[in-house]
Amino acid sequence: MIFNSQINLELTQESGQTSQSPWKKIDSSYCDMIYVNNMPVLIKAFQEDINSLNIDYEFLLSSNNYSKSYDNSKSKNDSKSRDNSKSKNDFKSHDNSKSYDDIDYSGIDERIEKEVAKIFDLNFDINKFYQYLATDDKLEGSIDFCRGLRLFLAKDPFECMVSSIASANNSIARWRKSITKIREKWGNPFEFPSGTYYSFPSPGLLMSVYEDDFEEYEACNRAIEIECCRKNLKACGVGYRAPYMKKTSELLALENDLVDIPNMKYEEAFESVLRLPGVGAKVADCILLYGYGFREAFPSDVWIKRIVSYLYFEGKDISVEKVREFGMEKFGDYAGYVQLYLFHYARKSGLMNKLK
Repeated sequence: MIFNSQINLELTQESGQTSQSPWKKIDSSYCDMIYVNNMPVLIKAFQEDINSLNIDYEFLLSSNNYSKSYDNSKSKNDSKSRDNSKSKNDFKSHDNSKSYDDIDYSGIDERIEKEVAKIFDLNFDINKFYQYLATDDKLEGSIDFCRGLRLFLAKDPFECMVSSIASANNSIARWRKSITKIREKWGNPFEFPSGTYYSFPSPGLLMSVYEDDFEEYEACNRAIEIECCRKNLKACGVGYRAPYMKKTSELLALENDLVDIPNMKYEEAFESVLRLPGVGAKVADCILLYGYGFREAFPSDVWIKRIVSYLYFEGKDISVEKVREFGMEKFGDYAGYVQLYLFHYARKSGLMNKLK
Protein backbone atom coordinates (compact mmCIF):
# COMPACT_ATOMS: atom_id res chain seq x y z
CA MET A 1 0.00 0.00 0.00
CA ILE A 2 1.45 3.35 -1.06
CA PHE A 3 0.24 6.83 -0.21
CA ASN A 4 1.42 9.46 -2.68
CA SER A 5 1.61 12.16 -0.04
CA GLN A 6 4.63 14.17 1.02
CA ILE A 7 5.75 13.15 4.51
CA ASN A 8 9.05 12.92 6.34
CA LEU A 9 8.28 9.81 8.37
CA GLU A 10 11.32 9.96 10.65
CA LEU A 11 10.85 13.65 11.41
CA THR A 12 7.14 13.13 12.13
CA GLN A 13 7.87 10.20 14.44
CA GLU A 14 10.67 11.95 16.32
CA SER A 15 9.16 15.44 16.58
CA GLY A 16 8.00 15.05 20.19
CA GLN A 17 4.24 15.15 19.58
CA THR A 18 2.40 13.86 22.64
CA SER A 19 -0.05 11.62 20.80
CA GLN A 20 2.08 8.58 21.64
CA SER A 21 5.67 7.43 21.81
CA PRO A 22 7.47 6.94 18.48
CA TRP A 23 6.77 3.60 16.91
CA LYS A 24 9.39 0.87 17.21
CA LYS A 25 12.02 1.21 14.51
CA ILE A 26 13.02 -2.07 12.88
CA ASP A 27 15.53 -1.60 10.07
CA SER A 28 13.96 1.21 8.02
CA SER A 29 10.37 0.68 9.18
CA TYR A 30 8.40 2.23 12.03
CA CYS A 31 6.11 -0.42 13.50
CA ASP A 32 3.25 -0.42 15.96
CA MET A 33 -0.08 -2.06 16.62
CA ILE A 34 -3.35 -0.30 15.90
CA TYR A 35 -6.96 -1.44 16.13
CA VAL A 36 -8.91 -1.62 12.88
CA ASN A 37 -12.57 -2.24 13.67
CA ASN A 38 -11.45 -3.64 17.07
CA MET A 39 -9.01 -6.01 15.37
CA PRO A 40 -5.28 -5.74 16.25
CA VAL A 41 -3.16 -5.04 13.18
CA LEU A 42 0.59 -4.42 13.09
CA ILE A 43 1.41 -1.49 10.82
CA LYS A 44 4.90 -1.26 9.29
CA ALA A 45 5.50 2.19 7.78
CA PHE A 46 8.51 3.02 5.65
CA GLN A 47 9.44 5.19 2.71
CA GLU A 48 11.88 5.40 -0.14
CA ASP A 49 11.50 9.15 -0.62
CA ILE A 50 9.73 12.07 1.00
CA ASN A 51 6.90 12.08 -1.54
CA SER A 52 5.35 8.74 -0.62
CA LEU A 53 4.62 6.48 2.34
CA ASN A 54 4.71 2.69 2.10
CA ILE A 55 2.63 0.50 4.40
CA ASP A 56 2.91 -3.22 5.07
CA TYR A 57 0.83 -4.91 7.73
CA GLU A 58 0.52 -8.15 9.69
CA PHE A 59 -2.27 -9.92 11.53
CA LEU A 60 -2.00 -11.86 14.77
CA LEU A 61 -0.15 -15.15 14.80
CA SER A 62 -3.22 -16.71 16.41
CA SER A 63 -5.24 -15.80 13.35
CA ASN A 64 -4.02 -18.79 11.37
CA ASN A 65 -0.51 -17.25 11.35
CA TYR A 66 -1.81 -14.90 8.68
CA SER A 67 0.21 -11.89 7.62
CA LYS A 68 0.09 -9.80 4.53
CA SER A 69 2.54 -7.47 2.82
CA TYR A 70 1.73 -5.16 -0.04
CA ASP A 71 3.87 -4.69 -3.08
CA ASN A 72 4.37 -1.29 -4.63
CA SER A 73 1.80 -1.82 -7.34
CA LYS A 74 -1.09 -0.56 -5.20
CA SER A 75 -0.98 3.20 -4.87
CA LYS A 76 -3.20 5.57 -2.91
CA ASN A 77 -3.26 9.14 -4.14
CA ASP A 78 -3.38 12.09 -1.77
CA SER A 79 -7.06 13.03 -1.68
CA LYS A 80 -8.50 16.25 -0.33
CA SER A 81 -12.04 14.91 -0.47
CA ARG A 82 -11.70 12.17 2.13
CA ASP A 83 -13.37 12.34 5.52
CA ASN A 84 -11.37 14.61 7.82
CA SER A 85 -13.62 14.05 10.83
CA LYS A 86 -11.85 14.03 14.18
CA SER A 87 -11.11 10.71 15.84
CA LYS A 88 -13.81 9.09 17.90
CA ASN A 89 -13.21 7.01 20.99
CA ASP A 90 -15.45 5.67 23.75
CA PHE A 91 -12.54 4.70 26.03
CA LYS A 92 -13.58 1.04 26.00
CA SER A 93 -10.86 -1.52 26.57
CA HIS A 94 -9.89 -4.06 23.92
CA ASP A 95 -9.73 -7.68 25.01
CA ASN A 96 -6.81 -9.76 23.75
CA SER A 97 -8.35 -12.93 25.18
CA LYS A 98 -11.04 -13.02 22.49
CA SER A 99 -10.58 -15.10 19.37
CA TYR A 100 -9.61 -13.31 16.18
CA ASP A 101 -9.57 -16.46 14.05
CA ASP A 102 -12.97 -15.90 12.45
CA ILE A 103 -12.45 -12.28 11.42
CA ASP A 104 -13.98 -11.10 8.17
CA TYR A 105 -11.05 -9.65 6.21
CA SER A 106 -13.19 -8.26 3.41
CA GLY A 107 -12.56 -4.58 2.93
CA ILE A 108 -9.53 -4.66 5.24
CA ASP A 109 -7.38 -2.71 2.77
CA GLU A 110 -9.73 0.26 2.81
CA ARG A 111 -10.11 0.19 6.59
CA ILE A 112 -6.36 0.14 7.15
CA GLU A 113 -5.89 2.87 4.57
CA LYS A 114 -8.36 5.09 6.41
CA GLU A 115 -6.69 4.55 9.81
CA VAL A 116 -3.17 5.15 8.49
CA ALA A 117 -4.26 8.30 6.65
CA LYS A 118 -5.81 9.59 9.88
CA ILE A 119 -2.81 8.83 12.10
CA PHE A 120 -0.32 10.53 9.75
CA ASP A 121 -2.77 13.29 8.72
CA LEU A 122 -2.20 12.45 5.07
CA ASN A 123 -5.31 14.28 3.88
CA PHE A 124 -3.91 17.60 5.07
CA ASP A 125 -2.86 19.72 2.08
CA ILE A 126 0.75 20.29 3.07
CA ASN A 127 1.70 22.18 -0.10
CA LYS A 128 -1.07 24.69 0.49
CA PHE A 129 0.27 25.09 4.03
CA TYR A 130 3.74 25.82 2.64
CA GLN A 131 2.25 28.50 0.43
CA TYR A 132 0.74 30.01 3.56
CA LEU A 133 4.07 29.91 5.43
CA ALA A 134 5.81 31.56 2.50
CA THR A 135 3.61 34.66 2.89
CA ASP A 136 5.17 35.38 6.32
CA ASP A 137 8.90 36.09 6.32
CA LYS A 138 9.08 34.97 9.97
CA LEU A 139 7.69 31.56 9.08
CA GLU A 140 9.12 30.99 5.62
CA GLY A 141 12.45 29.71 6.95
CA SER A 142 10.74 26.84 8.74
CA ILE A 143 9.73 25.17 5.47
CA ASP A 144 13.18 23.82 4.59
CA PHE A 145 13.90 22.72 8.17
CA CYS A 146 10.54 20.96 8.55
CA ARG A 147 9.62 19.81 5.06
CA GLY A 148 7.39 16.74 5.25
CA LEU A 149 6.60 17.14 8.96
CA ARG A 150 2.97 16.22 9.63
CA LEU A 151 0.78 15.81 12.67
CA PHE A 152 1.24 12.37 14.25
CA LEU A 153 -2.29 11.83 15.55
CA ALA A 154 -3.27 9.49 18.35
CA LYS A 155 -4.43 6.00 17.54
CA ASP A 156 -5.86 6.02 21.09
CA PRO A 157 -6.96 9.41 22.53
CA PHE A 158 -6.61 8.10 26.09
CA GLU A 159 -2.95 7.31 25.45
CA CYS A 160 -2.56 10.89 24.22
CA MET A 161 -4.14 12.21 27.43
CA VAL A 162 -1.72 10.25 29.61
CA SER A 163 1.23 11.11 27.34
CA SER A 164 0.37 14.80 27.47
CA ILE A 165 0.10 14.75 31.26
CA ALA A 166 3.44 12.92 31.41
CA SER A 167 5.05 15.57 29.18
CA ALA A 168 4.30 18.48 31.54
CA ASN A 169 7.59 19.98 32.80
CA ASN A 170 9.37 16.96 31.41
CA SER A 171 11.87 16.12 28.68
CA ILE A 172 10.70 14.44 25.48
CA ALA A 173 12.98 11.44 26.09
CA ARG A 174 11.73 10.95 29.64
CA TRP A 175 7.99 11.05 28.98
CA ARG A 176 8.38 8.74 25.98
CA LYS A 177 10.19 6.20 28.13
CA SER A 178 7.44 6.43 30.77
CA ILE A 179 4.68 5.79 28.24
CA THR A 180 6.53 2.79 26.83
CA LYS A 181 6.88 1.33 30.33
CA ILE A 182 3.17 1.85 31.04
CA ARG A 183 2.26 -0.03 27.87
CA GLU A 184 4.62 -2.90 28.65
CA LYS A 185 3.52 -3.23 32.29
CA TRP A 186 -0.25 -3.03 31.85
CA GLY A 187 -1.09 -3.16 28.16
CA ASN A 188 -2.35 -6.28 26.41
CA PRO A 189 0.44 -8.15 24.58
CA PHE A 190 -0.26 -9.26 21.02
CA GLU A 191 1.93 -11.69 19.06
CA PHE A 192 2.63 -10.89 15.41
CA PRO A 193 5.09 -12.54 13.02
CA SER A 194 7.44 -9.60 13.65
CA GLY A 195 7.22 -9.83 17.44
CA THR A 196 5.20 -8.79 20.49
CA TYR A 197 3.45 -5.41 20.61
CA TYR A 198 1.38 -3.90 23.41
CA SER A 199 -1.84 -1.95 23.48
CA PHE A 200 -2.22 0.97 25.86
CA PRO A 201 -4.14 0.06 29.04
CA SER A 202 -7.74 1.19 29.39
CA PRO A 203 -8.80 3.89 31.87
CA GLY A 204 -10.52 1.22 33.99
CA LEU A 205 -7.27 -0.70 34.33
CA LEU A 206 -4.96 2.27 34.85
CA MET A 207 -7.15 3.72 37.60
CA SER A 208 -6.58 0.55 39.62
CA VAL A 209 -2.78 0.27 39.43
CA TYR A 210 -0.57 1.18 42.38
CA GLU A 211 0.50 4.80 42.49
CA ASP A 212 3.92 4.25 44.08
CA ASP A 213 6.18 1.60 45.61
CA PHE A 214 4.87 2.11 49.13
CA GLU A 215 1.26 1.50 48.11
CA GLU A 216 2.38 -1.65 46.28
CA TYR A 217 4.50 -2.67 49.27
CA GLU A 218 1.54 -2.35 51.65
CA ALA A 219 -0.81 -4.15 49.26
CA CYS A 220 1.40 -7.23 49.23
CA ASN A 221 1.58 -7.20 53.06
CA ARG A 222 5.25 -6.24 52.95
CA ALA A 223 6.06 -9.73 51.70
CA ILE A 224 8.82 -8.40 49.42
CA GLU A 225 11.45 -5.71 49.78
CA ILE A 226 10.14 -2.28 48.87
CA GLU A 227 12.99 -1.91 46.39
CA CYS A 228 11.46 -4.80 44.44
CA CYS A 229 8.12 -3.04 44.02
CA ARG A 230 8.20 -1.99 40.37
CA LYS A 231 4.59 -2.56 39.24
CA ASN A 232 3.47 0.97 40.06
CA LEU A 233 3.12 4.22 38.15
CA LYS A 234 5.99 6.08 39.77
CA ALA A 235 8.28 3.19 38.84
CA CYS A 236 7.58 4.25 35.25
CA GLY A 237 9.22 7.60 35.94
CA VAL A 238 6.11 9.80 35.94
CA GLY A 239 6.85 11.34 39.34
CA TYR A 240 4.29 13.77 40.75
CA ARG A 241 2.06 13.17 37.71
CA ALA A 242 1.07 9.66 38.91
CA PRO A 243 -2.01 10.77 40.92
CA TYR A 244 -3.15 12.95 38.02
CA MET A 245 -3.00 9.96 35.69
CA LYS A 246 -4.96 7.77 38.10
CA LYS A 247 -7.61 10.42 38.73
CA THR A 248 -7.97 11.13 35.02
CA SER A 249 -8.34 7.40 34.36
CA GLU A 250 -11.00 7.16 37.06
CA LEU A 251 -12.92 10.13 35.67
CA LEU A 252 -12.96 8.63 32.18
CA ALA A 253 -13.78 5.13 33.37
CA LEU A 254 -16.64 6.12 35.66
CA GLU A 255 -18.14 9.18 34.04
CA ASN A 256 -17.14 8.66 30.43
CA ASP A 257 -18.55 12.08 29.54
CA LEU A 258 -15.71 13.12 27.24
CA VAL A 259 -16.67 10.78 24.41
CA ASP A 260 -18.35 13.66 22.55
CA ILE A 261 -15.16 15.72 22.27
CA PRO A 262 -14.84 15.03 18.51
CA ASN A 263 -18.29 16.55 18.00
CA MET A 264 -17.65 19.65 20.12
CA LYS A 265 -16.54 23.08 19.02
CA TYR A 266 -12.98 23.87 20.07
CA GLU A 267 -13.94 26.15 22.98
CA GLU A 268 -16.27 23.57 24.53
CA ALA A 269 -13.75 20.79 24.02
CA PHE A 270 -11.01 22.91 25.62
CA GLU A 271 -13.10 23.59 28.73
CA SER A 272 -14.06 19.93 28.97
CA VAL A 273 -10.45 18.71 28.85
CA LEU A 274 -9.42 21.32 31.44
CA ARG A 275 -11.54 19.37 33.93
CA LEU A 276 -9.03 16.53 33.87
CA PRO A 277 -6.69 16.47 36.90
CA GLY A 278 -3.26 17.89 36.18
CA VAL A 279 -4.35 19.44 32.89
CA GLY A 280 -3.66 23.12 32.25
CA ALA A 281 -4.02 25.11 29.05
CA LYS A 282 -0.85 23.77 27.37
CA VAL A 283 -1.65 20.10 28.10
CA ALA A 284 -5.30 20.62 27.10
CA ASP A 285 -4.24 22.01 23.73
CA CYS A 286 -1.81 19.11 23.23
CA ILE A 287 -4.64 16.65 23.88
CA LEU A 288 -6.97 18.44 21.47
CA LEU A 289 -4.35 18.85 18.73
CA TYR A 290 -2.57 15.49 18.86
CA GLY A 291 -5.40 13.40 20.31
CA TYR A 292 -8.36 14.73 18.37
CA GLY A 293 -7.03 16.78 15.46
CA PHE A 294 -8.21 20.24 16.51
CA ARG A 295 -5.76 22.12 14.28
CA GLU A 296 -6.81 25.50 15.69
CA ALA A 297 -5.17 24.62 19.02
CA PHE A 298 -1.85 26.40 19.73
CA PRO A 299 -0.10 24.63 22.64
CA SER A 300 1.95 27.27 24.42
CA ASP A 301 4.65 26.98 27.05
CA VAL A 302 7.74 28.95 27.99
CA TRP A 303 9.60 27.81 24.85
CA ILE A 304 6.82 28.75 22.43
CA LYS A 305 6.52 32.01 24.36
CA ARG A 306 10.20 32.79 23.77
CA ILE A 307 10.01 31.87 20.09
CA VAL A 308 6.88 33.92 19.41
CA SER A 309 8.16 36.84 21.47
CA TYR A 310 11.44 36.86 19.52
CA LEU A 311 9.75 36.64 16.13
CA TYR A 312 6.70 38.83 16.60
CA PHE A 313 7.09 40.99 19.74
CA GLU A 314 10.70 42.19 19.53
CA GLY A 315 11.68 39.95 22.44
CA LYS A 316 9.29 41.57 24.89
CA ASP A 317 8.22 39.61 27.96
CA ILE A 318 4.67 38.52 27.26
CA SER A 319 2.53 35.95 29.03
CA VAL A 320 2.04 32.40 27.81
CA GLU A 321 -1.70 33.04 27.69
CA LYS A 322 -1.20 36.04 25.39
CA VAL A 323 1.02 33.91 23.14
CA ARG A 324 -1.67 31.25 22.95
CA GLU A 325 -4.32 33.84 22.04
CA PHE A 326 -2.01 35.46 19.50
CA GLY A 327 -1.24 32.13 17.85
CA MET A 328 -4.86 31.09 17.54
CA GLU A 329 -5.98 34.47 16.21
CA LYS A 330 -3.11 34.99 13.76
CA PHE A 331 -2.75 31.48 12.37
CA GLY A 332 -6.37 30.27 12.57
CA ASP A 333 -6.87 26.73 11.32
CA TYR A 334 -3.11 26.43 10.74
CA ALA A 335 -2.28 27.27 14.37
CA GLY A 336 -1.41 23.72 15.42
CA TYR A 337 0.81 23.13 12.41
CA VAL A 338 2.52 26.51 12.82
CA GLN A 339 3.28 25.71 16.47
CA LEU A 340 4.71 22.33 15.47
CA TYR A 341 6.89 23.88 12.76
CA LEU A 342 8.06 26.79 14.93
CA PHE A 343 9.15 24.50 17.74
CA HIS A 344 11.05 22.15 15.44
CA TYR A 345 12.56 25.04 13.47
CA ALA A 346 13.81 26.66 16.68
CA ARG A 347 15.37 23.37 17.84
CA LYS A 348 17.12 22.59 14.56
CA SER A 349 18.11 26.06 13.35
CA GLY A 350 19.94 27.10 16.51
CA LEU A 351 17.31 29.69 17.42
CA MET A 352 16.48 27.83 20.63
CA ASN A 353 20.03 28.32 21.88
CA LYS A 354 19.72 32.06 21.41
CA LEU A 355 16.57 32.14 23.50
CA LYS A 356 17.84 30.23 26.55
